[in-house]
Amino acid sequence: MDLDLENAVVRLCAEGMRAEAEGRPEDARRLFDQAWAERSDDFDACVAAHYVARQQDSAEEVLLWNAVSLHHAHAAGDDRVTEFYPSLYLNMGASHELLGDPSEAERYFRLAADHAAALPAGPYGDMLRQGITEGLNRVTP
Repeated sequence: MDLDLENAVVRLCAEGMRAEAEGRPEDARRLFDQAWAERSDDFDACVAAHYVARQQDSAEEVLLWNAVSLHHAHAAGDDRVTEFYPSLYLNMGASHELLGDPSEAERYFRLAADHAAALPAGPYGDMLRQGITEGLNRVTP
């Protein structure tokens, strides 16, 4: 997925992902929180909340931030968020699954599957498609 690194929020989130990959979770959390503080529109809020969710201390907080991200994706209402929907719905499904609500998890995994056509070809899209399939396999009776 191509994101505009000229956008300060996107750049901060990319730096946060790098910090995560380098084993610096405190730096990642600080960068994601800074991205949230610097958001200027619903697109920025969607992106920042998506990454803030990654650094929460409880499953309930992760669900809350995933829901905030999804809310702002809907509010943005433009093509910049189209490729985000499979990941956002996958994360919502995973949160509900972790919290012991398989029917709600299934609903979100199905929404992720419904939006999977928007995923790009390549490793990122493949990873998400696999996550959606595995999530559905875990929660579907």
